[in-house]
Amino acid sequence: MAIVFMVCVNLWVLSVTRDRIHRVVAECPDERVGIVFGTSRWTRGGGRNPHFEGRMQAAAELAKSGRVEHLLLSGDNSTRYYNEPIVMWRDLRGRDVPDAMLTLDYAGFSTFDTLARAKQVFGLEDALLVTQSWHLPRALFIADAMGIKVQGCAAPEDSLQRSVFELRAREWLARVATVGDLYIWQRKPRFLGPLELISLPLGSERDSAYGAVPAHQSTDTQSAAPQAADIPADAAVTGAQSEAKQEKQKGTSSVAGD
Repeated sequence: MAIVFMVCVNLWVLSVTRDRIHRVVAECPDERVGIVFGTSRWTRGGGRNPHFEGRMQAAAELAKSGRVEHLLLSGDNSTRYYNEPIVMWRDLRGRDVPDAMLTLDYAGFSTFDTLARAKQVFGLEDALLVTQSWHLPRALFIADAMGIKVQGCAAPEDSLQRSVFELRAREWLARVATVGDLYIWQRKPRFLGPLELISLPLGSERDSAYGAVPAHQSTDTQSAAPQAADIPADAAVTGAQSEAKQEKQKGTSSVAGD
């Protein structure tokens, strides 16, 4: 009976989201804001995390092609030495994505938290979700439940990599847990904080949907893209050894994002 229930839940999640998953970045629909889900830059073994690389590649392509006007970089900053948003910000700056296009969310501890904060803290009503294809059904499903109109843009991935098969299997369980979180346990985000509307250019007919405000009216300085001089050297992830150590402590979920 449990297996039948799991299969039914997964078929439900997949059936209501599959038509909104775009598997080629160049074919992803235009949207004013893209939400990039955080993950570690490094694997537990200290190597480069291909899931992180794929998300950064997709985010940079979307920004530079004009398919999105702004990127919300949401990830885990649960300790001062583990800071996914800062690492994403640094990577995208290295890919020539301007600071003005980047907003950092330091409390995106999970897919659920990222989307709850996108709606309740950053005021998003529409968004393009940027992550791997195996993660998108759950992310889209959560966003639907929260009343955010979303499309999914699948970041590049190595479909033959062993970890991908493991992650797809884990997603089957995660989707069941998500349905429980949303409709049974009424899960709440770990941390919300004050309202911090994302600043977008005024004058668009869709400005009101995003609650666009001039940049100088920002109320949460941590949400804006930080300047390099503002980041203490010991407060951000600085290399493979430091992040790999964190990965061993956090387990497998942060390698792909939760």
